Amino acid sequence: MSSPVAPDPSRRTVLATGTALSGALLAPGPTPQAAAADRTEAASVRDPWRTVLDDADLVWQRMPTAWYEGPFLGNGFLGSGIYAEPGATSTAVRFNIQHSEVQDHRPEFGSLFGLARLPIGYFTLEPVGAITGLDWRLSLRHAELTGTLTTDQGTLTLRALVHNDRAVLAVEVTASEGERGFRWVFHPADAISPRAAFKPLPDGYRGNPPAHVADHDGIAAAVQPLLAGGQHVTAWRERARGRTRTLYAHVAHSHPGTAALGRALEAVRRAAQLAYPALAVDHRAWWHAYYRKSFLSLPDARIQRFYWIQLYKAASAARRDAPVMATSGPWLEPTPWPNTWWNLNAQLEYWLIHGSNHLELDAITRALSEFRENLAQETPAPYRNDSLGIPRTTDPQLVNGAASALMGYGVGIPGQDPPTPEVGNLTWALHNVWLSYRHTMDRSVLRDVLFPLLRKAVSYYLHFLEPGPDGKLHLPATFSPEYGGDSRDCNYDLMLLTWGCRTLLDSAELLGVNDPSAPRWREVLAKRVPYPTDANGFMIGADIPFAKSHRHYSHLLAVYPLYEVTGRTPDERALIERSLAHWVGFEGALQGYTFTGAASMSALLGKGEDALRYLGELMTRYIQPNTMYQESGPVIETPLSAAQSLHDMVCQSWGGVIRVFPALPAAWKDVAVHDFRTQGAFLLSAVRQGGATRWVRLASEAGAPCVVRHGIPGPTEVRDGRGRPLRHEDAGDGSVRIALCEGESAFVTARGDRPDLTVAPVRPNGAAPRWGLPRS
Repeated sequence: MSSPVAPDPSRRTVLATGTALSGALLAPGPTPQAAAADRTEAASVRDPWRTVLDDADLVWQRMPTAWYEGPFLGNGFLGSGIYAEPGATSTAVRFNIQHSEVQDHRPEFGSLFGLARLPIGYFTLEPVGAITGLDWRLSLRHAELTGTLTTDQGTLTLRALVHNDRAVLAVEVTASEGERGFRWVFHPADAISPRAAFKPLPDGYRGNPPAHVADHDGIAAAVQPLLAGGQHVTAWRERARGRTRTLYAHVAHSHPGTAALGRALEAVRRAAQLAYPALAVDHRAWWHAYYRKSFLSLPDARIQRFYWIQLYKAASAARRDAPVMATSGPWLEPTPWPNTWWNLNAQLEYWLIHGSNHLELDAITRALSEFRENLAQETPAPYRNDSLGIPRTTDPQLVNGAASALMGYGVGIPGQDPPTPEVGNLTWALHNVWLSYRHTMDRSVLRDVLFPLLRKAVSYYLHFLEPGPDGKLHLPATFSPEYGGDSRDCNYDLMLLTWGCRTLLDSAELLGVNDPSAPRWREVLAKRVPYPTDANGFMIGADIPFAKSHRHYSHLLAVYPLYEVTGRTPDERALIERSLAHWVGFEGALQGYTFTGAASMSALLGKGEDALRYLGELMTRYIQPNTMYQESGPVIETPLSAAQSLHDMVCQSWGGVIRVFPALPAAWKDVAVHDFRTQGAFLLSAVRQGGATRWVRLASEAGAPCVVRHGIPGPTEVRDGRGRPLRHEDAGDGSVRIALCEGESAFVTARGDRPDLTVAPVRPNGAAPRWGLPRS
């Protein structure tokens, strides 16, 4: 964005930023003096990102007692969750230290035990006196925790970050006189799969030996040896500068060698040469640039804050070169799910990166490409020559290990059980890769990753697809994730197979590939059995109706996220509505992501009020004080997918049409979006005021066909970046087709309207409490 201006687009078009904010959007507190208010408003005009980010900061004025209440820091590799030491809430604060690369290496015990992520340990900050109060703030903009800890002996003023590049936890503490004797203590964790606390151990499985703590020339290190060879090491050092002491800690992992110790010591040695303020400079610079890749503001203050926290969370938990997020991201806590899950979790965790313009976080595309040979080994042996599959759970290298229900879940074979024939997970994961391609139009993603992997994922299905007496192609019994029971013509697999064949045909055409399997793909699309339905809507499969509470929408993927069934006819729309109502109508097993899925499906139908109602259910019933989420253990896909539900309300771009503000509730009369990335590699900016879209801008990065349903009432004008009329045509249904080459932009406005082209935070409809634990 450029400097705040409001040009006439007929002469010169410059996208601007700025705002006129009400006090309700600002941090709570006494009414400021007029001069201070003027300064605040001027600052908001200069930097709307600072306005929304500072407003979204989490605050703690009560002690958090668990992972889902406290502050969290991370850089995709190293993570720290901060909360009171259990059983010692008045005497110590825990700084958990975990790492997404630290895992065991015993594949004979499967992904749930032998390849599981391993807990590392935690530091306790132990004051001299008893803790009597705290005042903390997690700055999203700086990705830093700041504040004070008050005791009956004085105060500790702290700043903490997990450095973006160095993967170092740095905690600076300045103590008052009575607290100068505070101390840090490291507590190594038992290096055993967290699942051991929830499930029986496999025969022969045991935990790794204890860590050994020693001093290495002024740097302490806890060396954790692994039975399979290798080690992980936590190294730390304190440096004193006057009355301020700074803790520097780093984690390294190596297998099968023992290089982790040297790497960890060197990382701490280098980091400790810098005082905290110097260490924070490039860390802050990365985060400031990260947020500026997109902008979203809406008038629900609580949800707007939630949204920006999810962007912070995503970059704290994910990077392209980091492992695909495990169920709890880098913040490993006691959990029965100590690895990466591929039957929903991984997919939902990464959806928000596309619209928010953060493809630098796309670990799924990178991992599927890098470890494709492991996917072949995870496929049943008779089919490895031409097929690929991904198990329900894997380690970061996409290895599952032993395929048993106790130790891990293999891909399975349609028509056989055990192992459970859950065979569609790779195809669904490749839908995420397809989204990355469509949002960037990067042909290398299509050519080198999506097409070759999807071809083999679909090939696995083709081994089992057979004609029935009705002349249709049928699948033998497979498993719809989490419902229970195997069914012929399972909708989960039929829907993914249909999307896969259609995508392969489209991709082959785009790449100019004359694939010998193309006739078979066409035959599948022409002859596959219809999706099984009954009076209540989509069934689980031909043998299993949807008849009990079920949190997963595995039987509805053709509706969302595949957009294969979209309500294009009255009967199809009624089918979606009936299926959705029946699904969420069973209480008992519903969970948070049930409501994010229901919100996105409602957004598909243009039902903004329903979408908001489902998100309200999510916020009220499931989202925790720090916006984390838990079921039997911590899982993070649901809040991240809620951000995607907001995207679906603000913009949809499936089917070759960009839909601007397609599903907003009536209360959201003002909305602003900037550089929202859409399919076709367009960057969308738009402003809604008083319940109507005022203007839309689309910048083309790839020269793809551009059809936009803009939502501007009445006749419109389309102009280029210099304000000149731009060739376009009516595409029907409130849409226009615009001829845009790569690098060109188009502005759509009402005819004769010359709106202010400022993108700014919108006024909230009312005050809302901050996330965290503010005073009750």
